[in-house]
Amino acid sequence: MECLRSAVQNGADAVYFGSNLFSARAFANNFIDEDLKTAIEYAKLRGVKTHLTLNTLIKNNEFEDAIEIAKKAYEYGIDAIIVQDLGLSMAIKKLLPNLPIHASTQLTAHNLDGVHALENLGFKRVVLSRELSLNEIEYICKNSSVEIETFIHGALCISYSGQCLFSSIVGGRSR
Repeated sequence: MECLRSAVQNGADAVYFGSNLFSARAFANNFIDEDLKTAIEYAKLRGVKTHLTLNTLIKNNEFEDAIEIAKKAYEYGIDAIIVQDLGLSMAIKKLLPNLPIHASTQLTAHNLDGVHALENLGFKRVVLSRELSLNEIEYICKNSSVEIETFIHGALCISYSGQCLFSSIVGGRSR
């Protein structure tokens, strides 16, 4: 919560955070149920958009728990959910059709065809792979109508996007 407050108080117009489950930053201090509600309310009162990261692959026995977190976040007023798992994204889209779903960089959208495919699946925003050049990003932006987001610094994922396991081995952080 301290990091969230700091981001909001220093001018962030949107914040990204995880719940205690299914966030790629599992070892970070993520939000648990009522804390999630408090975080969303805190940001919303200050005009800051909130994005929940459910950006890990979901196993069969985890699917219902992931759906429950998405439903709670929606009830609390989350602005969007960032997802890696295509099955989870389709289930959320069906269950909560008004909730924007963003494609995580973990989906490895690295070309225009990939972005179009995600757009056709109903994603509102695509977070591009980190490996793209400025020219490639510009080309994708000019030739698609979906919102595009890119990482510019600070990621622990090294080598290629979506290869956070390697980062966890090297840096002991990501899952």
